[in-house]
Amino acid sequence: MLLGRHQDLAPAIDGVLEAGADALGVAGGDGSVSTVAATALAHRLPLICVPAGTRNHFARDLGLDPGDPAAALDAFMDGTEARIDVATVNGRLFLNVVSLGIYGEAIRRSAYRDAKLRTLVETARTVLGPGGEIPELDLVDDRGIQHDRPAVVLVSNNTYAPARPSARGARPTLTGGRLGIIVIGKPAGTHHPPARSWSATSLEVDAAARIHAGLDGEAVELDPPLRFEIQPGALRVRVPRSISRAG
Repeated sequence: MLLGRHQDLAPAIDGVLEAGADALGVAGGDGSVSTVAATALAHRLPLICVPAGTRNHFARDLGLDPGDPAAALDAFMDGTEARIDVATVNGRLFLNVVSLGIYGEAIRRSAYRDAKLRTLVETARTVLGPGGEIPELDLVDDRGIQHDRPAVVLVSNNTYAPARPSARGARPTLTGGRLGIIVIGKPAGTHHPPARSWSATSLEVDAAARIHAGLDGEAVELDPPLRFEIQPGALRVRVPRSISRAG
């Protein structure tokens, strides 16, 4: 079934389920894959990902080649199954990352899709400049240090490596059972904002109002407090037998 860019996935997924599907496959970007993955998890079905988006972060971390999306179709006929972790925020599944703060504001802007970096920079200037207001986020890190109004909070399904030049994916594993957490504070007279990163099985972020966030690249609003959790090995994925790593 072919869907347009702004068509709702839900009716298509329901139709496939009613037809008795034994797996759910999707060709699309990270947002579409995340939506289908939530249904696959709920119905205990394997997920098949065909990279057809802009960045294809999740597909890359499965070991798939975005330059050859047709190869991913082999998973339907000659696939091997694995289990990977998923993460949730207030019960809502995400496969890659939830972004709060500056990014959460930038992704809401209409220009973001066409000019991501420029929109992010412009948003940062607005939020961090004179008179700018950083979203009122509040959290405590693994050392017990409280972070008030950080400029950026990134929570990922497993940790991202600083650099993996020889590998397709940015995450060394999707089965580590840990959230990756990065907090960047507001600059205070320095050229580089203070930053902190750690991993945990859960995290809580509070706020005074609804929080604008980017969830697997899609703009969402979330009600505080945000409760992030990792679900080890919760999602079944099916990849081509030729793929050596799936998590």
